[in-house]
This record gives sequence, C-alpha cells and structure tokens, in this order.
Amino acid sequence: MKVIICGAGQVGYGIAERLSAEGNDISIIDHAPELVQRVNDLLDVRGIHGHGSYPDVLLEAGAEDADMIIAVTLSDEVNMIACQVAHSLFNVPTRIARVRAQNYLAEPWRNLFAREHLPIDVIISPEVEVGETVLRRLNQPGAFETVSFADGGVSVMGINCDESCPVVDTPISQLVELFPDLPSVIVAVARAGRLFVPHPSDRLLDGDDVYVVARSDQVARTLKIFGHEEQRARRVVIAGGGNIGLYVAQELEKPDQHVRVKVIELDRDRAVKIAENLNRTIVLNGDALSEELLREADVAHADTILALTNDDQVNILTCVLARQLGCARSMCLINSLGYTSVIRSLGIDAYVNPRATTVSRVLQHVRRGRIRAVHSIQNGAGEVIEAEALDTAPVVGKPLRSLGLPDGIRFGAILRDGKIIRPEGETELRAKDRVVLFATAETIRDVEQMFRVSFEYF
Repeated sequence: MKVIICGAGQVGYGIAERLSAEGNDISIIDHAPELVQRVNDLLDVRGIHGHGSYPDVLLEAGAEDADMIIAVTLSDEVNMIACQVAHSLFNVPTRIARVRAQNYLAEPWRNLFAREHLPIDVIISPEVEVGETVLRRLNQPGAFETVSFADGGVSVMGINCDESCPVVDTPISQLVELFPDLPSVIVAVARAGRLFVPHPSDRLLDGDDVYVVARSDQVARTLKIFGHEEQRARRVVIAGGGNIGLYVAQELEKPDQHVRVKVIELDRDRAVKIAENLNRTIVLNGDALSEELLREADVAHADTILALTNDDQVNILTCVLARQLGCARSMCLINSLGYTSVIRSLGIDAYVNPRATTVSRVLQHVRRGRIRAVHSIQNGAGEVIEAEALDTAPVVGKPLRSLGLPDGIRFGAILRDGKIIRPEGETELRAKDRVVLFATAETIRDVEQMFRVSFEYF
C-alpha cells in the first residue's frame, strides 16, 4: 500500500513507524527540516520537506498513485485542505484527517465533511479518543487497559497478575475447568518484555500482564477472578484542565455518573474558562505538584487522581505525590514511550498514551479485508482486531481447529445475531459473524488474508 502522511510529529512518526515496518510504501511530509531529517535517519520512509496541503509537495510525495493520505499535522486547517487537494487533484481513494477543534465537529456542522464539501473519509479527534480511553479505564479500575468491540458487547482488558492474584501459577486449561460458564478467553500474555499467545498448559506468573477478551456484562466477574474487585471511582481529582481534562470532567458531570470532580489547572485564564463550562465541578487554580493544593483538593480521600497535563514528568510526579498523600488509585497521560517501563514501579496504576490511541484508530482503516476495529497493545507488539466474515472469506464454514492458525493468533469472541459466543475448536464461522481476536505483529498479514474478500481498503 502506498501511503502519504502529512505531519512528522509524534503521531505521524508513530503511524509511519508501524506502517513502514509492515512493508508499506510510506512518504511523510513536514515543514520542519529537523523532523524530516529524523524520519529519514530512523525509518525506512521517504521524508519530504514542505507543506502537506501544497499540490506540488503532494505530487512529489507520489499522490498520483497513492492509496491513502493521512493528515495529522498540528493544524486542523492544513489537514483538511491536504485531504481536499488529494481528492480534487489526485483522486486519492482514502483520506484521513486529524481535527482537534470541537467547533468543526459539533453536530450542526457535521455535514461539512460530506464528500461534496470536504471529502474526508475518517475524522480523528485525539482529545475525544483519549478522553474516551480515560473514561473506559476509570469505569474498570481493576484493568490497566480496556477497549470495547462488537458495538460494546465485548471488552478487552489488560490485567496485571501480582503475588496476590488468585490464579497465579494456575494452568490456563484449569481456569477453563474451574469457570466453564465464563465466556472469557486469555488471548495474550506479556512477560519480561515478550508478548505471546499462551498455550493451555502455560501457567500465569507473578508480574504477567494478561489480556482477556470477555463479554461486557461479565467484566466485573472476570476481574474478580484475577483478584481485582476495585469499585468505580466516585471522587476524582483531575490535574490539567486542557482539552482532554475538560472533556473528561464534562462527561463525569453527567447525572448518570454520580461522580464528584475537582480540576486543578495551572493557568489562571484557562481555569476561569473551564469553570464557566462546568456546572458541578470545582476548579482550583494552581500547580498540581503543590502538596498544599493537593490537600486543598482533598486528594487523600479521592478514589482516583487523573494527571492529564501536557507534561509527562508533571503527570508522573503528580500521581506519585497524590498516592503518597493517600489517593487510592492513579492514572496519567504519557506521550513519551520511554517512561512507560517505569510507570508501574512508581506505583501508578494505569497510563494512557495519546499516540498509541491515535495510531490504533488509523490502523483499522489501513488494514485490508473486513477489519472493523483495531487496538494496538504493548507498543505495537500485537493488535486486538475486530473482523467481519463475509460469504467468500476463507475462514467461513470451517472449524477453527482446522484453520491452521499461526501460534500468534487467538480468537477471543464471536458476535453472531446479537449474541456473544466463546470460540471453541469445533466452532465454525458463519457469514456476517464478527470476530474479536488477538494477533502478534508478525501474524497481522495472516489475519488480513483470512478475512479477505477482494482487494479493498477501509
């Protein structure tokens, strides 16, 4: 696949890194020479210096025969114009744009992105995507990572097994025998930096990160089996009143949430502005690293601290300080992947990486075949994929046992006629079944082939 990426920042670099590693032909455009030099030095891509919305620059990047353009610069307007130019002058089939300003996305103006106006196939709003990720993890406090598939009917959870976990040192096959009516499947295990699909005879060890596919109404029970019975947060302190922090606070204010929220914002003008946009939330102006201010926010009695500023170090230290003051749980926003390896050692329960969230959103439109959703885990070492089986797909009508699946693929759930089915060896996929599965990075092409119908992109 030939892909043009406009913007070589964190998000653009992350997308280029993933797609080039999979053998795609990638051109990446940025007006900053140092960013172009960086991608040329570190990635197997073609870096081009210039503005992604300029026709001559797109032509140089190969727009005449490109399959897709992904515009993820820091400017919404550049992203939108780049997609318009790619469509009008070069007829690029698939156009994806990052649009951060919520004014463009408000319901009265959604028609702006219709094909006859601004022909953008997929709108990515990082603040909303990341905000939703934070809310999902807040609702399932026992998991360090959560994502929903199959119209919300299936949840995939990342669960840490510590020394107090009841199922540590238990063979996976024995778990199935102990809980035969539980429609949950362990699809992957991360151990000592390695992500793999476990065999039934494998035992879970202290320190393992386990990825479990479960029916959404069985999430609480599944977490309980792994020793996690944490209650949903009712008192939340948010450090950082930026777009993400404001979005999360507004969602938590809704009457059905029953959550008391306090926001700490360093910039006084921003604090005043968000206070005007919030109804029941208390907004405090000051530094989240101030112990005095955290005490004023009563963080010692909070269920969760959410550190959502633009500074990774501030987020990490805020969580550490809040936990020392007595806060029950902590979650932070981390942009640099270099910090992720130390998060748990510092006592932080969960983190959200905006780049990984955005990359996952893009990947579902890059994958061939009937791929409906993708979530990247462990820094791209694997993906949880929702795929649809159509009549002519090679997987239809055959027992899963006979498919000869590579070791890196594990089926987790099947959505059929509104019901969630736990896959077994003799299960046969039917046309229109939607499958949630895990695949290591090396086996993603196999998944695409299994669900192929024709040479098309989504």
